[in-house]
Amino acid sequence: VQLQAYGGGLVQAGDSLKLSCSASGGTFGTYTVGWFRQAPGKEREFVGGIRSRQSGGRTVYPDAVKGRFTISRDNAKNTVYLQMNSLKPEDTAVYYCAAGQNMILSSVAYQNRYTYWGQGTQVTVSS
Repeated sequence: VQLQAYGGGLVQAGDSLKLSCSASGGTFGTYTVGWFRQAPGKEREFVGGIRSRQSGGRTVYPDAVKGRFTISRDNAKNTVYLQMNSLKPEDTAVYYCAAGQNMILSSVAYQNRYTYWGQGTQVTVSS
């Protein structure tokens, strides 16, 4: 599976941005997809995930983005979206999408459970 994350850019605090993660080369609907981000000098962190279609497509978010970020998927288009609202300067990072299989809900936040990674897209939020 090849993943490509795109849609990043420069926005102002309070703005919204929608990232996309497009997949090719596999049955995308069977994969759990996670979004992660890495800010300069910081470790990569989990910002949300959506389980496979067969697992009900549940989403999970960390507290830092809950209520502001929403993940959805369009399996027909092999694409997962990350809608980011009320952006803050601390949301500035490179955002990555990742895909993996056979994950229970409690493991969605763990990077080592993902097999495939996209190349990342830069999101910069100015104050």
